[in-house]
Formats: sequence, C-alpha cells, structure tokens
Amino acid sequence: MSISDEKPWGGRFNHPTDRLVEEFTASIQFDKRLYRYDIEGSIAYCRMLAKQGIISSEEEEKIVSGLENILKDIEAENFAWTPDLEDIHMAVEKALIDRIGKAGEKLHTGRSRNDQVSLDMRLYLRDEVEKTLDLISALKSSILKAAKNEIDIILPGYTHLQRAQPVLLSHYLLAYREMLDRDEARLKECYDRINIMPLGSAALAGTSLPIDRGYVAELLNFPKITKNSMDAVSDRDFVAEFIFDASLLMMHMSRFCEDLVIWSSGEFGFVEISDSFTTGSSIMPQKKNPDVAELIRGKTGRVYGNLVSLLTVMKGLPMSYNRDMQEDKEPLFDTVDTVKGCLHILSEMAGNLKFNRERMLEAAAGGFSTATDVADYLVMKGVPFRESHGIVGRLVGYCIEKDRELSALTIEEFRKFYSGFDEDIYRCLTAEDSVNSRSSYGGTAKKAVLKRIEEIEGEAKGKGLKAKGKM
Repeated sequence: MSISDEKPWGGRFNHPTDRLVEEFTASIQFDKRLYRYDIEGSIAYCRMLAKQGIISSEEEEKIVSGLENILKDIEAENFAWTPDLEDIHMAVEKALIDRIGKAGEKLHTGRSRNDQVSLDMRLYLRDEVEKTLDLISALKSSILKAAKNEIDIILPGYTHLQRAQPVLLSHYLLAYREMLDRDEARLKECYDRINIMPLGSAALAGTSLPIDRGYVAELLNFPKITKNSMDAVSDRDFVAEFIFDASLLMMHMSRFCEDLVIWSSGEFGFVEISDSFTTGSSIMPQKKNPDVAELIRGKTGRVYGNLVSLLTVMKGLPMSYNRDMQEDKEPLFDTVDTVKGCLHILSEMAGNLKFNRERMLEAAAGGFSTATDVADYLVMKGVPFRESHGIVGRLVGYCIEKDRELSALTIEEFRKFYSGFDEDIYRCLTAEDSVNSRSSYGGTAKKAVLKRIEEIEGEAKGKGLKAKGKM
C-alpha cells in the first residue's frame, strides 16, 4: 500500500506518518463537533459542482446520499473517531470514499481544508450566536421582571464600595439590563462579520475551476462572500471578536454575581439566594454558599484566557494559513459552552432571589446618604455648589462628632452652618425623598424608572412585531 492510499495528501511522501505525529497533529478529538456544519457545507458544495458540470448528476446524488447517511450514523453515535483521521474534514471524506467509492474522491475538487474549516466555523458560530442571543434575551426578561416586581425597594447605591446615595433596586437591576443590551448589540454586529461565505478560496489563491461561489452562498444562506482568498483562509477575526464580546458579557455577569455574593453575606443581608442555587459546607452545617455566583465570577477569567490564547496564536502568523490556527477551536468551543452555561443558570437564579426590603432601606437611610440632597437644597437657595458642598461637609463632620444623623438635627443646628436653612430642609432628608427627587431622564426616581420600563416593553413589542412580519 502506498502512502497516498493511507492519506489523501500522501502522494509526495515515501514514509508513513509517525504515530506520535498523528496523535500530536490530530484535532478530531475536539473539531468533530463541527460534523453537522462540515457535512452541510459539503452538500452545498457538491450541488454547486454538479450545477457547474464539474461532476455528473449521478455522482452528485451518490455523494449527497452518502453524506446524509454519514450524518445519521454520527448522530446515532455509530461512527468511529480515530486520530489517524486527523480532523473532521478528513474523517467525513474518508468515510464517504469508503462507502461510495470513486465518486467520493471528487467532492474535494477545487477546495481545501483551509477554506473548508473557515466555512465550518462560520456556520457553527452563526448558530451559536443565535443561541447566545436567545439566552441573553431570557436573562434580560428575568431582570426586567424583578425590576417591575421590586419597584418600591430602596437600597444604598455605592461608589468605591462606600454608601453613596439611595437608589431604587429596580434602577440598579436595569443598569445590568443596559449592559446586556450592549452585549446583544455587539453580538449582532459580530454575526454580520461571521455571516460571510469563504468556500471557494481553496488553499489560498482560489481555483482555476469554473465554480460558482455565489450559488454555494445562496444554498447556505450567506448574504455575502469573501473578497480575497488569502484573507479568507487566514482570517480568524470573527472568532476573536466573538470571544471578546463574550468576555465583556461574562464581565457583566461576573459583576452582578459579585454583588450577589456580597449582598448575601451576613454583613449585608440584602438578598437571599434560593436554596436551589446555593450549596452547603462539608464541615460547617450552618453555611449557605453562593457557589453558582462564585463560579460564574471564576469562569469569567477562563473566557478572558481563551481570548488571550487566540490573540497570542494569531499575532505572529505570516500570511496566509498556518497549522497554528488549529489552536483556535478549543478556546472558541470552551467560550461558547461557558457563556451559554452561565447565561442559562444566571437567568434561572436571578428569577429566584429574595430581597430584604427592610434591611436595604435601613442601610440606604444611614451613612449620611442624603448629604448631596442637602447640598442641592442650598444650590436652589442660590448658594454656589462648591460653597454648599463645604457647608454640608462641615454639617456631616458635626454629626459624626455628635453621633447623630442629619435628620436628627434641629433647625437651629442647621442654621449654625448656614442661616438660610428653613423647615423645608426636612423634606430632603429621607431616602424616599432623595430617590424621588432624581427624576431627570435616566435617574433613579420611581417615575423615571417606570418610564424606562415602559420604554423597554415598547421596544420589545416593536421588535416582536417586526420579527413576526419577517416570518
């Protein structure tokens, strides 16, 4: 048996590939998950070859039937995966040739594994972005539902992890929804750059055969085709962009989880995470640990690592395709799995949170959280803000010295620091007054938050009608 009988590329080789090399270079153990997309792309390519008269209609039907049967066997887990098959493309092609003979050898006409793998990954990512967007939508719905249900809860807002000003819990929750809106927008833009058909670029220079790339794109529902064959086979920007977008998405989920970890502690006591989404200690029977939130926080670093891994692989590669690019798949697959898993469980967990209204309000009312309201009060009396800031700062210092809250001061005490204080100052000193005074667009006042909720629901309804019209 010649080497060419063993390997499709073995014609110029006189010695077999060392088994160690086969195991080292094989990617079949992880890229086999692309099987559906590899077969889908091959069927479309076969249809085009027949349309162009490069293969006969009889060969076309044999190849398509053979590929469909291979797909059925793989999905029935009746397909043998071995390292000598190298990758998903070789595995499918070898199985096809074994089953239908010479006709199967014609499928690879005018294409290369270089453009084939780019196609597979684009088809795969196109599906996975759609699934990720659905999961983001579900998390956004959980957050919106909580924001509507908890519209009257007030908590302390924080800067530098120090109590700053009272805010509505709903306003806080909708802040994360805004982050998810941006994540959604980024992924939709990324989808447009994924959704470009590279097949027909061959190894790097295109092909002299009369192929019809536009027809393949039409069959695979690609609106565009790549414009430069060298770029097409060496481009992994769309993979890096997806992982970058995923990294930001993970960062947003991680920040939310960080708050849940802190808030569920005894020191804060703001929230109780459902028993279904917590675990216990193997030694301390009283413990209820926020493990799900902690793991999402931890897995964020994992996705960051995947991004750095891919960027590092790509940064020094000469034009055009290099085998290093085989290392793009594991970080991509791991990112997809990690992000989808985190989105799914966080969406469920967010819908099973119990907020401690009394504890939040108590904390919001303390720590001189209405000091800025007093400064704004003085501004409305005509005092320059910098001067009012100093007056209130001295008032706070006085309260700390006397161990009293601002609301406990008499009007005479207020007037020691500025003579223009009136009895109406006491309408600025509760957490409720502070929250509802911030009614500027995007502010935390209840009417502003309700307006934002109304906008969100209107936007969602509009999108739903638009999508329905497209179907």
